[in-house]
Amino acid sequence: MLTPLIAVVVFLALAIMGFRILPEYERGVVFRLGRFTGVKSAGLKWIIPFVDRMVRVGLREIVMDVPAQEVITRDNVSVKVNAVLYFRVLHPELAVIQVENYLYGTSQLAQTTLRSVCGQAELDELLAERDRINQQLQEIIDQQTEPWGVKVRAVEVKQIDLPQEMQRVMAKQAEAEREKRAKVVLAEGEFLAAQKLADASRVLASEPMGLQLRYLQTLAEIAGDKNSTTIFPLPIDLIRPFLDAAAGFSNDRGSDES
Repeated sequence: MLTPLIAVVVFLALAIMGFRILPEYERGVVFRLGRFTGVKSAGLKWIIPFVDRMVRVGLREIVMDVPAQEVITRDNVSVKVNAVLYFRVLHPELAVIQVENYLYGTSQLAQTTLRSVCGQAELDELLAERDRINQQLQEIIDQQTEPWGVKVRAVEVKQIDLPQEMQRVMAKQAEAEREKRAKVVLAEGEFLAAQKLADASRVLASEPMGLQLRYLQTLAEIAGDKNSTTIFPLPIDLIRPFLDAAAGFSNDRGSDES
């Protein structure tokens, strides 16, 4: 009587041991006696205990920090570069069968590719053309991880650490560049101002009354200020008629007296 009962209990226990629950973001790669049999989707699944083995593989996007790498650029500048890698598994069976540890493999591949790509570029290219460097890194890493069923969506160079000597040199270079631009702008402003003054002088020279009108306008501007006393010179052209009249009157009077 006990033997059938024990057999039933053992069977039920084995049946319960075979149940697996897979969340939506995971897939189960099933091996039966060592051979690949299929991929289980999300939900409640059952495998044969002690015969089947299921390896869980996550499908969510993984954000991996690539450690800082010592890089010597093409123009012989030593820098430290680190990056961020965004990737996910598209084919769980390949991620289990084709590589022992796809996370470790992807990390090592990203580090070596980062050193190689940055070493082929000059320092100015690393600093100014970061989008192109990111695109090149993404294409190379994605091409090499494709046999593993891994899709690299993006690679972003996060930080470039320069030596202290190079930082001082670049600061001096930037300061010199700013001073050069300031001097160029100042010279252009002086040239335009001189050109305008030359044009104005030619206009005033062609119009004799223009200078007097400009003088009267200047007097009006000075009078508009809140000044108690205003001293200004009179052009000789304005008072010459009065001087001539006074001189003529003096001559006439002298002739009459004689």
